[in-house]
Formats: sequence, structure tokens, C-alpha cells
Amino acid sequence: MPNKQASPEKLAEIVVQGMLEKKAHHITTIDLRKLGASVTDIMVICHGDSDRQVDAIAHSVIDEVKKQTGENPFSREGFREGNWILVDYINVVAHVFKKDMREFYGIEDLWGDGVVTEITTD
Repeated sequence: MPNKQASPEKLAEIVVQGMLEKKAHHITTIDLRKLGASVTDIMVICHGDSDRQVDAIAHSVIDEVKKQTGENPFSREGFREGNWILVDYINVVAHVFKKDMREFYGIEDLWGDGVVTEITTD
């Protein structure tokens, strides 16, 4: 099993793969490195249709990263509620929302100065 830390770009790719495995919607990456004062290098954001799908997407991200890099998340939050799960790998942070929560928080708008890339999922 690999145990070398992946670059932020590669890690974000793997996170996206994990999201795609469970049919996540509207996957968006935001590269924050040029902003200087950001909390991570890259955010990967998506949503699911139900709390069960949100949970499955987040677990798929964790499983895929572990399988390809050997890395475990630094922290993970929100599994109990299932509305917004955050999986933090320090350099890459995955946000998995239920659709209504994603719309409510508008996280893409908060970090819109970063380099935004949308991945076609449908």
C-alpha cells in the first residue's frame, strides 16, 4: 500500500474520483494557493441528494485516498448529522453537502477568488 504523501493536485484528483464513485453532483475544485491566507491549498466541493448519499460519498473519498496514498484524513466532521461532511487532508479539504445545505452556505461564493474548476458529473 502506498504511503507517500500525494501532491495537492493529485490528492484533489483522488478525492474527485471518490466522489464520482458515488455519483456526487456538481463537483467543484477551488485552488486557493494564490490567495495567500487560505486555510488549505485546494477545496473540493460536491453534493448528494440525501444524507445517506452524502455519507456514502464522504466514505468513498476516505476509502479512495487510503487505497491510493495510504493517507488518513487529519480530521473529519459532520458524519452524525449528514448534512455537511468535511474531510480534511490539510492540503486538500473535501466538503460533501446535501443540496439545500450547499445552497444555504454558498461556500463557492466565499472562496470565489480562487481558481474554480467544475467537473461535469451528469
